[in-house]
Amino acid sequence: MNKLLTVDELADYLNIPKNTLYQWRTKGYGPTGVRIGKHVRYRADDVDTWIERQGAI
Repeated sequence: MNKLLTVDELADYLNIPKNTLYQWRTKGYGPTGVRIGKHVRYRADDVDTWIERQGAI
């Protein structure tokens, strides 16, 4: 099973403010998030794929 990250966990992982994630989401940028009820979660594999596409690794 693929781990789901919260907005707080992802912000800590990327070392960026939570607001940046919210702004990216409204602009269609950043890792793909999934809405579960009223919460947004991010699949760890999707985050890693997004990072690799940014040329950061």
